[in-house]
Amino acid sequence: MRYFVIAVLVLIIASLGSALYFVFHDQSGSDRAFKALAVRVGLSVLLFLFLMAGLYFGFIHGRLS
Repeated sequence: MRYFVIAVLVLIIASLGSALYFVFHDQSGSDRAFKALAVRVGLSVLLFLFLMAGLYFGFIHGRLS
């Protein structure tokens, strides 16, 4: 579980970095920065849902439980 979360966080940061690169180095008509940011948002939502499901099903033990 921990390694999956760390891997997804690394992918989110990599997607953010590639979007930053595309913003500064692509031509004005390219939409690669938009796609990279969309991937980042999708990964963030996936990670949030995965963490909520893990907490709900008992894979992650919270401090209050």
